[in-house]
Amino acid sequence: MDPIRTLEKVNKEVTLCTACPRLVDWREKVSTEKRAAFIEEEYWGKGVPGFGDPKARILIVGLAPAAHGANRTGRVFTGDRSGDFLFAALHRMGLANQPESKNREDGLKLKDVYVTAPVKCAPPANKPTSEEKATCRPFFQRELRTLAHVKVVLVLGQIGYQSAAVELGLNPKPKFGHGVEASLPNGQTILCSYHVSQQNTFTGRLTEPMFDSVLERAKDLVKDQ
Repeated sequence: MDPIRTLEKVNKEVTLCTACPRLVDWREKVSTEKRAAFIEEEYWGKGVPGFGDPKARILIVGLAPAAHGANRTGRVFTGDRSGDFLFAALHRMGLANQPESKNREDGLKLKDVYVTAPVKCAPPANKPTSEEKATCRPFFQRELRTLAHVKVVLVLGQIGYQSAAVELGLNPKPKFGHGVEASLPNGQTILCSYHVSQQNTFTGRLTEPMFDSVLERAKDLVKDQ
């Protein structure tokens, strides 16, 4: 199985998916009405695929695209404060070639990291329904199967944790918390972090040193395997 071709196929299907009427209506409504700061830009307004190194040993799992971030730019964690925080940290750790992520054509490349989300369309109030999560689940499952080199699954927030834990068979499942980690029988490790949301980073619930320490742990884990 060629991971590059398989991921390209999955990603194309993600961009064409219209399975969830509520999400389709919302992503297109946002793309038409726009935010004043981006009024001159053409919004992506489709499902947002994963992004990164097909041979990554570190998989980062978020929640869903942001309405005026990835739903605008078409690349996960790109064009908003969450992405600013995430990619700056990856750059500090030597896992990204640049600290900023503004759009799909900005030259950003990730090293040994792939970033995705279990829900591929921006949900109203950042809250996908159980049915919407279930509908998107096959995309996430295929990503996990294709990314055969992954050793560490770094989950951002509880929904990412729950989604990854189910797919990877983590049972019993430790209570979510920043820095919590759990080993899987297949040799992979789930590693938890608070989400890199603006709410968390602006309030100090998640600081740069806190997130850097989790990334350092992820690097140590893959270095030892």
